[in-house]
Amino acid sequence: MENNHVSVLEIDLNAIDLNLQFFKSKLNTTTNILVVVKAFGYGTSAIEIATYLESKVAYFAVAYVDEGIALRNAGIKTPILVLHPQKANIEKILYYNLEPNIYSINLLTAFIEKAAALNIKNYPIHIKFNTGLNRLGFVEKDISEITTIINTQTALKVVSVFSHIAASEDLNERSFTLQQIATFKTLSSKLISKLPNTPFKHMLNTSGIINYAEEAQFDMVRLGIGLLGFGNEAKQTKNLKNVLTLKSVISQIHTIKKGETVGYNRAFKANSTLKTATIPIGHADGISRQLGNGKGFVYINNTKAPIVGNVCMDMIMVNITEIDCIEGDEVLVYKNQSHIEELAAEIHTIPYEILTAISQRIRRLLKKC
Repeated sequence: MENNHVSVLEIDLNAIDLNLQFFKSKLNTTTNILVVVKAFGYGTSAIEIATYLESKVAYFAVAYVDEGIALRNAGIKTPILVLHPQKANIEKILYYNLEPNIYSINLLTAFIEKAAALNIKNYPIHIKFNTGLNRLGFVEKDISEITTIINTQTALKVVSVFSHIAASEDLNERSFTLQQIATFKTLSSKLISKLPNTPFKHMLNTSGIINYAEEAQFDMVRLGIGLLGFGNEAKQTKNLKNVLTLKSVISQIHTIKKGETVGYNRAFKANSTLKTATIPIGHADGISRQLGNGKGFVYINNTKAPIVGNVCMDMIMVNITEIDCIEGDEVLVYKNQSHIEELAAEIHTIPYEILTAISQRIRRLLKKC
């Protein structure tokens, strides 16, 4: 179905290239890069991003199986790691040649059973250790059972061993992070020493690449939001290029008299005569309702225009009293990293949530000069 939404998320491919090179510059030339494209590529367009980067990176990762299937159906042939597979989806994983994160004995045995029944040999899997995030993964006491199971079957082959840092962006947690790294080194070495092959290792995310490349880059790193220009810390974000610009237009301009109200629940009441512009984008498009009543803002003709009243499902209204503009003028719903970070801070969240909230009904436009 054709998308005629006038609001559009522009994605700068040149900026993606530059950000990729920035992170590569922090790594050894032999270190591979996995790009995480879960959650529609952090709210962008996973298929288009993966297609563009396929020749430039070693792996992709998604959270769930259907995300990997979408990439395969789009023609992506690069290995795809599924970070949170479920037993119910094992057949789909095998059919679409996706590579599962195995994080429990239960999942490991179920996967072996299904693969063996299909007479599959040496299917690639990834073993995850829990080193402190306490979300998914094996612990030290599991190593003996893992190796016993793996070494008595031929359906699966461990191609990587990995873990995830809990606070890689927070240098106040450096001692905890270094302990995580040390734990991973110990656990991965114990496991690998008991396997018939030598899997590769990976642990670092975007902030990890920035802060711990010397200590833990291993064989591969996992690059996610950094590709979109966020270093999870202001100093580092300044080194990255803005990738995303969310644009819309002014649908209608109103003059609001003193005492009149704007929007649902009459959340805004004018103390004096003012002008508002209605913009065709709302909370169904990912503009959090919490950004209403002056917390959120857009830019019109390089001037900040605060949101007036509650965010509606399909629209927002903004104060343009001091802005010279007309109906049809361009609106920058967010224009760069600092704008996105300000919006996130206003509602006590993080840029990840702002980005991944953008609805799929918003048109995506890839740009490369």
